[in-house]
Amino acid sequence: MLTSCGSAAFLFGAGDVLAQQAVEKKGKDHDFLRTARLTFYGGAFFAPIVGKWYGMLESIKLKNKYALVATRVGLDQFVLTPVMVGAFFTSMSLLEGKGIEEAKRRIETSWQPTLIRNWGVFIPVQLANFSVVPPHLRLLLVNVVSLFWNAYLSYANSVSQAPVDKAIEDTENKIVEVENKIAKRL
Repeated sequence: MLTSCGSAAFLFGAGDVLAQQAVEKKGKDHDFLRTARLTFYGGAFFAPIVGKWYGMLESIKLKNKYALVATRVGLDQFVLTPVMVGAFFTSMSLLEGKGIEEAKRRIETSWQPTLIRNWGVFIPVQLANFSVVPPHLRLLLVNVVSLFWNAYLSYANSVSQAPVDKAIEDTENKIVEVENKIAKRL
């Protein structure tokens, strides 16, 4: 559990650094408290819940492989994920000291578009993950994808006062830009 918490803390923090430096171009104006909040959330909240959740998903045994994959992905994306997206916006609002009313507003404006984007990324990832990736490598795949997803979450949270559709469009464009830069360097 400690390794999972440390990994998630690092990936949430790194995702925020990626969002602030590569997407938002903050440079020296980096918000270190924001990075600390995301790091704390990843290690103290997200990892323990998701770690137990993945253990529960692994315990599900069905004879039909397709039914097993569909069940695991369905539970992950349509039971846990909606709750975790809401918990993310609530936690960030509270950690920022902005209170429950701000948390409600963020959920009203950002929850649905964020959840839909999540499904666009993680349903295909989890289908591959639960069907072809060996169990001991599943977390690695999710962690790699999560780095970019966490950058998106950080950015989406930071611009929650701006129109969400514009923030999503800007984020998608910036993530593609960053991915292209990384691919060129490899």
